[in-house]
Amino acid sequence: MRAGVLHAAGDLRIQDRTVPDPGPGEVLVRVSVCGVCGSDATEYDRGPQLTELPVTLGHEFAGTVERVGAGVDLAVGARVVCGAGISCGTCKPCRSGRTNLCRSYRTAGLQRDGGLAQYAVVPAGILLDVSASPLASDTLGLAQPMAIAVHAVRRSGLSAGDDAVIVGVGGIGAFLTVAAAATGARVLVVDLNADRLELAVRLGAQETLVAGTATLADRVAELGMDVDVFFEVSGSKAGWESVIDAAHPGATIVPVGIQKGEPPAALAHWTLAELTIVGTVAHVMAADLPDAVRLLESRADWSDIAETVLPLDEVVSGGLVPLIAGAPLQTKTLIDPWIDAPRTARHERTPA
Repeated sequence: MRAGVLHAAGDLRIQDRTVPDPGPGEVLVRVSVCGVCGSDATEYDRGPQLTELPVTLGHEFAGTVERVGAGVDLAVGARVVCGAGISCGTCKPCRSGRTNLCRSYRTAGLQRDGGLAQYAVVPAGILLDVSASPLASDTLGLAQPMAIAVHAVRRSGLSAGDDAVIVGVGGIGAFLTVAAAATGARVLVVDLNADRLELAVRLGAQETLVAGTATLADRVAELGMDVDVFFEVSGSKAGWESVIDAAHPGATIVPVGIQKGEPPAALAHWTLAELTIVGTVAHVMAADLPDAVRLLESRADWSDIAETVLPLDEVVSGGLVPLIAGAPLQTKTLIDPWIDAPRTARHERTPA
């Protein structure tokens, strides 16, 4: 089989490898499509950060069950999406349902071989059987990043009738817009790119702001919003400062994007304004991945998120390098490891 194996920063090789056998509790998945993520780009650009090298990248994938190991009750031929995160099931966070905080958490595609290959072996427990879903495989390739957004919204406590702001509507920000709007909240999105804002409106945002044309605080006041939850997705200092400036006392702030360096606002301000700062990482498969699939089913076509699917040979030039440059060619880049030339993404549904 062919696989995209990261050996060092700047060194990803498309290699021929033996198709692996699933062990007890494991499944061999024939990968249909695999998404390229910002964390993949980071590992390629300046890794290893999280990866244990060499490793086949890819933690956002969908496919079909090819073979199963002992003790697995998934049927051969079942359609599945991968949740990627591997938890032990026995530590305190796992026992409380917070499997994303497992004390021995590992991720397929980072610490063990993932889905940027024609086949991948993963634990059965991180696969969701979606055989009954009408969604095409290309659409199902969006499920894992959608689950990240679902988890962030769940962590925030956002609900119907609330006001929400999302700063940065790139990959995760776009999925976050869908998840936030689905709660019934009024959503304002902020980005430097007008095209991204137009996409966000199609995804459910009611209000927009081109960053730099007005302050976020002024735009919120103009709209008469009393924002309950701010999602800072850009990871930029300017984005964080705009949120702190606009946040009324009692607001909840979810820094989805990873801020670098020192705390970007004085702790005294957080205390005196009684702000709630909520961390969010990965997703809880049992709670978030099924909801992510349901959200994908709620929209007729996802071509504006992923229009073209690339072959494995173009993962660096068409996926990782544009992400590193901050200019991805589409909101979500998908890779089909079985093709040798780009193709149009298929988001058509199977008739019920």
